[in-house]
Amino acid sequence: MSTRSRVVLVALPALVLAVAGLFHPHSLTHATSARWTVLHVAGLFVFPLVGVALAALVGRRIDPVAWLVRLTAYVYATAYSALDVISGIGAGYVTWRLGEGAARPDEVRFLFAIGGRIGEIGSYALVACAVVVALDALRRLGAPAVPGLALVPGALLVHVGHIFAPTGVAGMALIAAGTAWLAWRGTREAA
Repeated sequence: MSTRSRVVLVALPALVLAVAGLFHPHSLTHATSARWTVLHVAGLFVFPLVGVALAALVGRRIDPVAWLVRLTAYVYATAYSALDVISGIGAGYVTWRLGEGAARPDEVRFLFAIGGRIGEIGSYALVACAVVVALDALRRLGAPAVPGLALVPGALLVHVGHIFAPTGVAGMALIAAGTAWLAWRGTREAA
């Protein structure tokens, strides 16, 4: 695979989510429920790829650091997918089906409560993965890795703001930039 293809492939999931975040409603109402649900159905196929992109940065290495990156990426991908299904698709669909003017029932609040708790585990795992990737890149590449460290504040912004604009959008954009830079630098170092 060419360097350009590798860079694009690792940056694309977070970049797609950053763009999707521009259209993500800030609150779930009947009026926003269709867009809310559709964005989360699409996101279900993209959110885990951010973890895959981070894991790809360690390539085929089998050292403990590489396994820690894979483990934290897996926890992020699994827990964030659960958040997406429960609080995104489930709550969005139920809100749409309730009809306009219906009061939000406790059951929808319950979906947000459990989805949010699981999603928080996922966002902590994303932050942990970003930190491990960043420290590993600094150790291996030194100063040329510094621009790639943008993925750490990016993960922190996603933890705070999901993919809501502007915080989450900026976070995913920083993750895209950081993974792209580290993939490019890593490919150059390998060559």
